[in-house]
Amino acid sequence: MPYSSRSTARFRDPAELLDFFLEIASVTSETLDLDRLLAGVADLILRVIPCELLAILLYSEKLKGLRIAYAMGHRREVIEKLVIPLGEGITGAAAQAREAILVGDVRNDPRYLNALDAVRTELAVPMAFRGKLVGVIDLQSTRLNAYGDYEKSTLQLIASRVAAAIYNARLHRRVERQNRTLRTLARLAPEFSSIRDLNELLQRIATAVRALVLYDSFNVYLVDEAQQVLRHLFSSRYDTRSTVDNIPLGKGITGAAAESREPVRVDDTEADPRYIPSHPDIRSEVAVPLVVRDRVIGVMDLESERIGFFTEDHVRVLALLAPQIAASIENARLYEELSRHKERMEADLRAARELQSVLLPRQAPETPGLEIATGVRPAREISGDLYDFFRQGRERSAIALGDVSGKGAAAALYAALVSGLLRTLGPSHSHPAELLKRLNEALLERKADARFVTLLVLLWHSRSREFRMANAGAMPPLIWRKGQLHKPRVEGIPLGLLENREYEEVAFRAEPGDLIVLYSDGIEDQHNASGDHYGRSRVLRLLEESWDRAPQEIVQRLFADLDRFSAGMETFDDQTLIVMRVK
Repeated sequence: MPYSSRSTARFRDPAELLDFFLEIASVTSETLDLDRLLAGVADLILRVIPCELLAILLYSEKLKGLRIAYAMGHRREVIEKLVIPLGEGITGAAAQAREAILVGDVRNDPRYLNALDAVRTELAVPMAFRGKLVGVIDLQSTRLNAYGDYEKSTLQLIASRVAAAIYNARLHRRVERQNRTLRTLARLAPEFSSIRDLNELLQRIATAVRALVLYDSFNVYLVDEAQQVLRHLFSSRYDTRSTVDNIPLGKGITGAAAESREPVRVDDTEADPRYIPSHPDIRSEVAVPLVVRDRVIGVMDLESERIGFFTEDHVRVLALLAPQIAASIENARLYEELSRHKERMEADLRAARELQSVLLPRQAPETPGLEIATGVRPAREISGDLYDFFRQGRERSAIALGDVSGKGAAAALYAALVSGLLRTLGPSHSHPAELLKRLNEALLERKADARFVTLLVLLWHSRSREFRMANAGAMPPLIWRKGQLHKPRVEGIPLGLLENREYEEVAFRAEPGDLIVLYSDGIEDQHNASGDHYGRSRVLRLLEESWDRAPQEIVQRLFADLDRFSAGMETFDDQTLIVMRVK
């Protein structure tokens, strides 16, 4: 009996075919993890169509070809290195034609790309979703004419039903990677800025970068402007240090990145004459210039033992991180110099604090329909937090609370810039979301390296008792009504990071007696001698006990509780609190 006849027996009973459809639905709906999904699809195929070699290839728009994302039976070097252009091989032909191709004897087909000498039959079925090529499922057997129309139809059925799931899983992976990058940027910016020890900073940078790009070797070089060379500063590779030093600008891959001021990516170091060997097993490299205030201060260099390991996505991630890393390294290098001028700096900071106290409202203005109290405690002489109140006509008032990345003078200056823009643009924008969008555009026009700001804006309409809110990465407001907590969902990307951002706007109709609390993350992040953070739970517990008290008393009670908790520990971050009661 032919091989295909034995396979068809599986679905002679319509109930078994229905069960198989349910299995496909289960596999494609249970996960958005691409690796798990592909493994599940492969297992499903192998249950109904035996084969010696199986590959699920996904189409790369960037490479204009197919790469193996899941394989069984194929050699490792094939999986890692093979890229099949559209139209090449049986799989490439199937992808280009968007039609299944069955070859009973590959020895008679010149398109066959030899994966195993013993292979005789190949079946390639393309996957497409919404008119876009997703990839190809490719089966190979050592038996002559191993597959027939039945296997072809069965694999087409599977491909048609899993294509959407694979497309969505790849999209999910890209979105997750982008979100992880944004979260990392938001988390690392204040952390890097606060590390003054250069060695500690570089180790932290190496760890943070590796969480995003899985390199085998990580190096940082600094520019020696007098000698016009790159001097090795730091390396991370199995606890061994790089031996490459004093690289002339323009020489090697790192020197090329420094001279061109652009990232340089090399898929195969052995094929690039610029490569300066550092370790014999390195095969691909990416070098990203570190620029501070339009000056190249060094190069961040990543290496891998795999050919073509680094992608354009990796380059984009590193390019986003590079300004913060460059600024952090430069700040750490300058710390000793700044320390030598400590007395002069302290005098300057005292003057800056006096100026900031003039720029920021000393107390909340009289606002129709609201009783407002504020509390501000900077972590240093001057604060990176900002807050403001301004009127928009007789019945509308705006309240804003923000936090600039980093701390100290640079953060305060950036906060002053944001405050000035807010004062200029605020009165002419009656919608908070539109105001945030315009502020983001204005900050990007005046972009400062590695600086961004989180900002929450509330527009209060006293006659309708309505708040309209928009958020750019700040802590969302807490609203207490008759002892019950309400937390409106208001989210958005910090200002000054990304272009063309849109912000959502949420409306909340208040009632007399409602308590609205805004605060910066420095309150939650305050730690005690044991290293425990004050945390949101303590904030909520205190507000639950005090929600019906006067706003000024709530400010005093919260700061007093924070002081008892920290027990004299240094204030870690700026702490700003705004408490409002609806009259």
